[in-house]
Amino acid sequence: MLLSSRPPALPTPDRDYCLFLEFDGTLVDLAPTPEAIIRDHSLVALLQATLESFAGAVALVSGRQIAAIDSLVSPLRMPVAGLHGYERRSAAGVIYRPTPNASRLAALRHKLTEFVAGHPGVLLEDKAAALAVHYRNVPHLAAWVLEYVHGLTAVCGDEFEVHEGRAVVEIKPATHDKATAVAAFMQEAPFAGRTPIFIGDDADNDGFAAIGRHDGMAIAVGAQVSTPWRLRDPAAVRAWLEDFNRVGVRSLETTGQAI
Repeated sequence: MLLSSRPPALPTPDRDYCLFLEFDGTLVDLAPTPEAIIRDHSLVALLQATLESFAGAVALVSGRQIAAIDSLVSPLRMPVAGLHGYERRSAAGVIYRPTPNASRLAALRHKLTEFVAGHPGVLLEDKAAALAVHYRNVPHLAAWVLEYVHGLTAVCGDEFEVHEGRAVVEIKPATHDKATAVAAFMQEAPFAGRTPIFIGDDADNDGFAAIGRHDGMAIAVGAQVSTPWRLRDPAAVRAWLEDFNRVGVRSLETTGQAI
């Protein structure tokens, strides 16, 4: 499928849709390190307008912690799933966050810290309940990093699992993922009863599967994910959202109805 700046058409903007958005690689370009991403005023304004277009039914779904997402979209406090769904904040502001196995996580942290120390350019991101190893600055070490982290499955036990992303491999809690986060949101207001749209770039994305169970629309970002619709990059995602918001404004002006 050829990549385009936008999907073939925009769905009709009305209150029947809800929206799930990944963050890194979807709303913002990947950076050399996670900390290199800074708050973008134009993105905050776009998300605020998008919340209005979808009547509040917009959630961010990220591998980052909720606190990190909040700092990047402040002063917005959106519905959000962090750590790939392990922690979640509902539209009502309720936080759901299980307690991880601290001793097993400590053992994994120790092994990954030793590994990263011996491989300059590889970065360990400690997310408290998950551990991510980034190799985007040393892509020639990808096979080595992946082999080592996948080799830790015996240490992971049943509580943790290995999750691959774009130039990152992560050890995360096995009990929750993006699919469980989407399913939880879809049981709550203002998402319940709506048709979901999921936009994301994660090649190992269980969020897309959850959308399919609700007859929703999956829009991939980039070439690493196979979905019926695709956007080229985060700039195209923002353009698509801006178009959606503009269509909503025009419809509001035409019909006089809230959208």
